Amino acid sequence: MASQNEIVVRFAGEGGQGVVTAAEMLARAATGVGFHALTFATFPSQILGGPTWTQARVAKETVLSPGDSVDILVAFNDEAYQEHRTDVRDGGVILLDPSVNPDNGDQSHRCIHVPFDDLAKETGESRAANMVVMGGLSKLINMPLEYFKDFVSERFAGRDSIIEANHKALDLGLNQLKDEQAISDLGAPIPPDYKQIFIKGNEALSIGAVHAGIEFYFGYPISPATPILVFMEKNLLGEGKFAYQASSEIEAITGIVGAGFSGKKSMTATSGPGFTLMGEGIGLAWMAEIPCVVVDVQRGGPATGLPTKTEQSDLLTAISPAHGDAKIPVIAAGTVEECFYAAVHAFNWAETYQGPVIILSEHSLAERAQNIRVPELSETPVQNRITYQGNNGYLRYESKEISPFPIPGNPGSYVANGSEHDIYGDTTHLAKYHIHMTERRFGKLALLENAPFESDNPASKIALMPWGGSKGSVLEAYNILRNQNVDIAWYYTMFINPLAPDLLKALKEKDLVIVPELNYQGQFASLLRSQGINAEAITQYTGLPFKSSFLVERINELVGKYKKDMVVG
Repeated sequence: MASQNEIVVRFAGEGGQGVVTAAEMLARAATGVGFHALTFATFPSQILGGPTWTQARVAKETVLSPGDSVDILVAFNDEAYQEHRTDVRDGGVILLDPSVNPDNGDQSHRCIHVPFDDLAKETGESRAANMVVMGGLSKLINMPLEYFKDFVSERFAGRDSIIEANHKALDLGLNQLKDEQAISDLGAPIPPDYKQIFIKGNEALSIGAVHAGIEFYFGYPISPATPILVFMEKNLLGEGKFAYQASSEIEAITGIVGAGFSGKKSMTATSGPGFTLMGEGIGLAWMAEIPCVVVDVQRGGPATGLPTKTEQSDLLTAISPAHGDAKIPVIAAGTVEECFYAAVHAFNWAETYQGPVIILSEHSLAERAQNIRVPELSETPVQNRITYQGNNGYLRYESKEISPFPIPGNPGSYVANGSEHDIYGDTTHLAKYHIHMTERRFGKLALLENAPFESDNPASKIALMPWGGSKGSVLEAYNILRNQNVDIAWYYTMFINPLAPDLLKALKEKDLVIVPELNYQGQFASLLRSQGINAEAITQYTGLPFKSSFLVERINELVGKYKKDMVVG
């Protein structure tokens, strides 16, 4: 048995069998003692049943992606075994329900039957099958059973009967595999020297919005954005705070625009189909210059598409959701940690330029659970609204620059008009006012151009530029490529529109910018090309995240082709 720095465990079965819970349980127990972990979940769109699988990657160092190959597969039924066994690495282990008959011709894996449900019933708690699995895993990955027992004791504190049943399930699982050889040895964890929290992307985004000062949340339930609505209904409480479930996405967007008009920091969250319905309302916020934040947790599309799978295919729609000349600021989170900061920056941007801001998340981020550094709130500034304090007769739309925001009922009242308007806010069809207002609305975007970006090895003439939730897999691939002495640069920002001028300048100087993204059209690559950058996309549209091994192969192909063309040229 060789020591290794990480382990990847996949749980597969039917929805309702606790498959999702199992991966999170392993990750939470591991991070609780100082390991790093990241989960990935994919499941069908029905309420119960259907093929579901999750994955937990546990390591001594920061985890960037769900992992490529699987060390241990826990298959709760035959379909799960047949579907996922080819992803298990040579020498890996498959834990099987007794009803599953493994392929005797497959000698590359060690298959072990474990009566999960029968052992759980022995504890008096039939739902303890996951704990039986954890007990067995503790043997296979040589992780002390006390890690799991301590996790159970803390999670169910005060519920002694549940703790006792789960501890017994852990013992039964360990005893079931007591004679099996461990597949790895993570060794002792190396706890980080900073405070951590284990959290999902949707939760981190919601907490970021609270820190930013959200006062009004109006949302309609839609996968995979619904947990944000649930969070706000439970936590956006107190005087001056309001969270409510709308009857439609159109009601949600008009509600937050109205709240923004009244001076409140407001937000809604949706996914692709709902975001499309919000297009006209977002256009109203752009036209009337009303701050608000719209979260689009992307999923596979179009139409109903793949409601519980991941994709990065709403970018172009997010930048131009409204008809006519409108270009909406977009921030795309790339990690669970960035979900928190994306929310804070989105509210700050909305106040800075006085208009709607889009946050792009995606299913793989929303449902991903990961240990992250606890944000330093004192180091995360919040931009509050600059309000008008003068006298009546204020002409908010007169200047071509930002102007203080008048709050209805206070001095400086104005008309927030969705029609083209003059400097008073009154409807007009005169060309001179349409020119003035169009230039004013677009000119304000310059206020957002100082956003930071990442770069590494900038001297290289070929650059790698991911966006959104593909960041982790691409960064993992980049690190592998650099270790292979591939000369390539790294650029990244979550501030997608507008892009920082210095970043645009650097990318324009590259001979080739490679953009991995989860969509068919290569949307971000096309956006970069429209700004004079020689960008080429690596696309995938399976509903699943990139594997870093796939990216390494494809990037090497593009780099090799570029070098060959240079020689021929």
